[in-house]
Amino acid sequence: MGETLSLNIGSFAFLIVSCLIFPPTPTAPVTRFKIQDTHKYKDTMKPATGHDMPIEERFHDEQGQWDATLEDARAANTYEHSLTVRSALRSYPWAVVWSLLISLSIIMEGYDTALINSLYAYPAYARHFGAIESTTGTYQIPTQWQSSMSSGSQVGAIIGALVNGFIVGRFGYRLAFLIGILLMASFISISFFGMTVGFQTAGQVLCGVPWGIFATIGPAYASELCPLPLRAYLTAYTNLCFASGQFIAAGVLQSLLKRGDDWAWRMTFGLQWIWIPILGIAALFMPESPWFLVRKGRYADAEKIVLRLIAGSEKSHSKSIVALMIYTNNLEFSVSQGTSYSDCFKGVDLRRTEIAIVTFLGQITCGAQFAYSATYFFQQAGLNSEESYKLNLGGTAIAFIGTLISWILMRRIGRRILYVCGMSGMALWLFMIGILAIPTSNSNVKWVQSALCLIWLLTFSLTVGPIGWTIPAEVSSTRLRSKTIVLARNGYYVAQIIANVIQPYMMNPLAWDWKGKTGLFWFAFALMTVVWAFFRLPETKDRSYEELDLMFIAKVPTRHFKKYQLNSFEMGTINSRKADGNAIE
Repeated sequence: MGETLSLNIGSFAFLIVSCLIFPPTPTAPVTRFKIQDTHKYKDTMKPATGHDMPIEERFHDEQGQWDATLEDARAANTYEHSLTVRSALRSYPWAVVWSLLISLSIIMEGYDTALINSLYAYPAYARHFGAIESTTGTYQIPTQWQSSMSSGSQVGAIIGALVNGFIVGRFGYRLAFLIGILLMASFISISFFGMTVGFQTAGQVLCGVPWGIFATIGPAYASELCPLPLRAYLTAYTNLCFASGQFIAAGVLQSLLKRGDDWAWRMTFGLQWIWIPILGIAALFMPESPWFLVRKGRYADAEKIVLRLIAGSEKSHSKSIVALMIYTNNLEFSVSQGTSYSDCFKGVDLRRTEIAIVTFLGQITCGAQFAYSATYFFQQAGLNSEESYKLNLGGTAIAFIGTLISWILMRRIGRRILYVCGMSGMALWLFMIGILAIPTSNSNVKWVQSALCLIWLLTFSLTVGPIGWTIPAEVSSTRLRSKTIVLARNGYYVAQIIANVIQPYMMNPLAWDWKGKTGLFWFAFALMTVVWAFFRLPETKDRSYEELDLMFIAKVPTRHFKKYQLNSFEMGTINSRKADGNAIE
């Protein structure tokens, strides 16, 4: 427990050091606003069509106790673009702390994801819940139960994520997070005390509900608390927590491997209770998202939250920061008034939802079920239990380190290039694993395949793993962010369920027995994702939320996102041009 906190504190220290070593990357061009006298927004106003959108010059709450101007929003936009990573860390210290703390909850999902997939090959667990297999002389859990347990948590997570979308939209992040903690504390007991394979499956389904809540709160909450320069790091930190959980699971499994009794596997479930008191206290004191309060018209309360998040020297900016949130919210309201799940598939939000969903899906189509937690593959390839779990422990360490390095790469390279190159690399490694599975008398092939799995894991952790969490939080509109992330994560869960059902059949010697040839199957899906990303995935690096809103409204082509420049905001019409001065059609 203490080691985990040290790992995550150390990882963020790594970010700070990297900021000192590498000079800040210039931000995208600042949007320029011309202040025009326009009418106030009304609740009954029809959404604007085309590129014609009214601009509100003054913002105030219903009680008339809070007031700001569009000039304040413009000043906040300029201020946000002027921040470097170092200055943002100094200016938003408590936003960083709370983002890091709340995202720690995702460690539990990463922990159990690695745990259940590795327990199939765990001697004590396989002996208790499996049966002897005559051809190999080893205990094997029936394939249908492997599929049920692997998919059970995803079924629960889908339910939890959907419920979380409604709770966050109506009551905010605090209540949703607290409900997740209470459910997690209760449902762990089913896996801990369940002594039949049916109870183990039920435990996975029910524990999946709070995991779905945590997985969709983490990136959304971080993206709404932190400024532009920190947005990528603190959303990608979610993946670091996921990798941390898997690293802890691998270490726990390795340490208990030689125990022959039921406590060898029961203790692995019980250790999850250690997190409950820490996260429970955090849930009681965590600040609500100021964006949520702005959407509810509680501008004064939103400013109070901002004051809690920023340093004392920056408190003079609090009102302008809230004014920019109001401006962005009103801009999105002018395009789409709705905030339901169905609104994610209407108008300009359809394209944003597609990008969020497919980006998350890429974490499955890249072959993660095959190569990420590869303990079972290592054993089927011919390695013994001890060698397999040592390799798995080394792999999770690689994932942790790779995620740290990805922060530097995202800052220097951006999202789109990393995603396309990373997916292409993983497709190549999967193809090579599959080709090496062609029958051969060389006994060293199994070690080459295992090494390629580790290279695949490093590629994933440098690219698609962390970026898959960052892009959905960036590309979604602020009014629909929680629901877009829920839909994206649920798309991931549905794909994971399908993968979990078919993956055991491909690997199990009692079923299809493909072994390394499974790599060719996932290679095809990884290649299709590369094609999609090349044509559909835009670059969101250094773009504020209002800039992304304007570019999606203007239907900017994917290839132009990186160099696209917003020149003016005049008479309620977006006048947008490419960086070279030519109009984009």
